[in-house]
Amino acid sequence: MNIEKRDFDKEAATWDEVPARVKLANDIIAAISDEIVLTSTMDVLDFGCGTGLLTLQLQPVVRSITGVDSSRGMIDVLNAKIDTQNLPNVKTHYLDTEKGTMLEGTYHLIVSGMTLHHVKEIRPLLDQFYSIIAPSGYLCIADLDPDDGQFHGNNDGIFHFGFDRALLRQEFMDAGFDDIRDRTAAEVIKPGPDGGMRTFTVFLMTGRRKP
Repeated sequence: MNIEKRDFDKEAATWDEVPARVKLANDIIAAISDEIVLTSTMDVLDFGCGTGLLTLQLQPVVRSITGVDSSRGMIDVLNAKIDTQNLPNVKTHYLDTEKGTMLEGTYHLIVSGMTLHHVKEIRPLLDQFYSIIAPSGYLCIADLDPDDGQFHGNNDGIFHFGFDRALLRQEFMDAGFDDIRDRTAAEVIKPGPDGGMRTFTVFLMTGRRKP
């Protein structure tokens, strides 16, 4: 059976038209805001920013935010929003870590929503995150609890069918992060492969670089 390769560049134009995606972003931001004190002195990186559903909610309360993504189509949509809304403290960067491109800069906070399951090797990415987070800075990752591969209708480009929180916590620790916490950030109700409705949970895991 041939599975059509998912094209995020083509999906970008209508990405925000799915209310569940917007709600999920809102729920993730609410969880981050509960866990982290967001301040106007923070420089932030949104890894896997997509069309900026997280980026643009953080923008008003931080000093600067950089959105990175491996889809040029998604970046184009976010850039259009930045231009339309005249947001000088937001910038974007096309980045494909699967091809060895390295993250650069220094950030007080890195956020990532529903992107980690698209990353084949988790530990090297966490190591990169740690290297560019300022001392006492935070990492906040939101992603799926184990989903048996049922969350996505098309699992092309999906390397992890959700994450065991205990195992991911250990990965955080091994990368050097401290003060690691996790919580359920959101629930997504959608049809499973059998057509019946299923509830999927999304966690937020936070870690802090030592001072």
